[in-house]
Amino acid sequence: MKPGHLKSLLWALIFGAGYPGAAFFGEALAQWKPQRAVELVVSAAPGGNQDLTARAIQSIWENRKIVSPVVIMNKTGGGGAIAYTYFRQHAPDPHYLMMLAPTQLTSRITGKGTFHHNDVTPIAMLFNEYIFVTVKADSPISSGRDLIQRLKGAPDSLSVAVATAVGNHIHMGIALPMKAAGVEIKRMKIVAFKSSGQSLTALLGGHVDVAASTFAAVLPHVTAGRLRIVGMSAPQRMGGTLADVPTWKEQGANAVFDSWRGVVGPKGMEEEHVKFWEAAFAALSQTEEWKNDVEKNFRVNNYLNGREAYRYWDAQYKALEDALTELGLARQAR
Repeated sequence: MKPGHLKSLLWALIFGAGYPGAAFFGEALAQWKPQRAVELVVSAAPGGNQDLTARAIQSIWENRKIVSPVVIMNKTGGGGAIAYTYFRQHAPDPHYLMMLAPTQLTSRITGKGTFHHNDVTPIAMLFNEYIFVTVKADSPISSGRDLIQRLKGAPDSLSVAVATAVGNHIHMGIALPMKAAGVEIKRMKIVAFKSSGQSLTALLGGHVDVAASTFAAVLPHVTAGRLRIVGMSAPQRMGGTLADVPTWKEQGANAVFDSWRGVVGPKGMEEEHVKFWEAAFAALSQTEEWKNDVEKNFRVNNYLNGREAYRYWDAQYKALEDALTELGLARQAR
C-alpha cells in the first residue's frame, strides 16, 4: 500500500472525518461519548470572531458527524467573566466546552476577571491570527502612517473600537504598534464593545473613527469596499487579497503581535473525556472545510492537544503579563 493511501486509511479509522467509518469515531478512540447536546460557550456576541469560529466548528462537526448536536451559548460581558462564571457552574460535566482567547488571560492580568488557565481542563489549541486596524472607506486616514501621525500629535483625537475589553489582545494589537511608533498610548481613546461585529458596526455608523479586530469579522466589510485596512500586526505581508496591505513595521512601527484561539473543558474532567475531545478537535483540524476556513481568514492552522496547548498558554500568559505591565495596565499578579 502506498504511504499516502495508508495515511488516509489511518485517518479514516481513527477520526472518521468525512469517511465511511465516521460513526466509528466515538467508539474507536474512547469508551465515552456525549450523551446529550454539547454546549460550546462563547464570551463574545453573535457575529464576533469567537462566535464565528464556534459556529464553524459546530457546522463541520455536525455535517461530518464527528459530534452532534452542538449548541452555541453566547455569554457576553466582563471581558469573558460572565462566560466563565456560567461555564464553571457546570464543572466537571464534559458536555460543556468553552472557547478560549487571549482576552480571558488579559482580563485576569488587568484585574477585571478571575479566569486562569490552571482552573480549567485544556483541550486544544486551534490557530493563530493577526490583528487588523481598519477605517471607513471614505476616512481621511488613508494609511497606517497617517494614523500614527494623527495620534502622535493628539493621542485622544480619534476613538478606537476594540472587542471585548480594554487591555485585551485586540487592544494590544493596536496599542503595541502605536507605542513602538512613539504614541502616548495611555491617552488613546479606546472604546470596548461586546464583539468585533459590534465594534465594526459602530465604525460603519460613524460612531468611532478606527477599529481593531481579527480578520474574520472584517472580511465581508473589506470585500464589499465599506472598510479599508491601514495596518496589520503580521511579521510580513500576506498573500491573496491582503497582498497590498502593509505591516506596521513597514509604516514606522516596529511591532508584531499574534492572537490565537483554543478550547477548554471544565475543571475535573475525566481522562476519557479529555481524550474524546482531543480526538474530536484533531479530526476537525484535518477536514478540508476547516483548512479552507483557516486559509480564507488568513490564519495559521496550529492544532495542539491539551498538554501542548497548556504549555503554550502558560508561556502566553507570561508574555502578556510582561506587555501589560509595560503598558501600565497590569493590576493582578500571577
